Amino acid sequence: MTPHIKAKKEEIAPVVLMPGDPLRAKYIAENFLDNYKLVNEVRNMFMYTGEYKGKKITIAGSGMGCPSIGIYSYELFKFYDVETIIRIGSAGSYDPNVKIYDLVNASKVYGENSYAKIVADIDEQVLSAPGKVYEVINATAQEINQPVVTGTIHSSDVFYRKHPDDWKKIHDHYQAVCVEMESFALFANAIELKKNAACLLTISDSLVTGESTSPEERQTNFVKMMKLALESAIKL
Repeated sequence: MTPHIKAKKEEIAPVVLMPGDPLRAKYIAENFLDNYKLVNEVRNMFMYTGEYKGKKITIAGSGMGCPSIGIYSYELFKFYDVETIIRIGSAGSYDPNVKIYDLVNASKVYGENSYAKIVADIDEQVLSAPGKVYEVINATAQEINQPVVTGTIHSSDVFYRKHPDDWKKIHDHYQAVCVEMESFALFANAIELKKNAACLLTISDSLVTGESTSPEERQTNFVKMMKLALESAIKL
């Protein structure tokens, strides 16, 4: 056990899928896993372990923001011998060609915080996806005929900004296709602990057009992302 995860070591699989919303973790376990078991509910951060096509997989909520996923992913990597974490989350599009419900597989992430410096003494603000998972997701997407956008994403600690049009400068400078709030910490932890990580996203809203989805839709209607992540996980 750790301060934030009560599961026994053997109850966590080497491959973990991490949605931000713990209720999305519950949905995935109930709808996709066989013989699943709730292994953590500390702070209502639900984690389930079961089988997908015979492979043991854990689905674990991460919470919102780099501090939250930073704690959970670090503990899973460091104390539970997890080898791979695939974040599966929602994102806001910065690109007019990236539409609602499109999938994005992050090749790099621009982090708008000091997390990597503090945790891993990394000075760079742009981190590449650590390990082989990014390529596995792309190959799996081709095999199942699932279109995926690839590119740099923006990982921000701030949801409500003083200057809401800042995204335009970030899009232009970093060629960031979308924004989310967790992957920079996940990638930094994986680099520091020599593990594998990826970030697979579903576009839930667009800063370009103003379109958006509801919380209920984000919880249950991201099935394409869930299936791609699970099909990729069984190859790891």
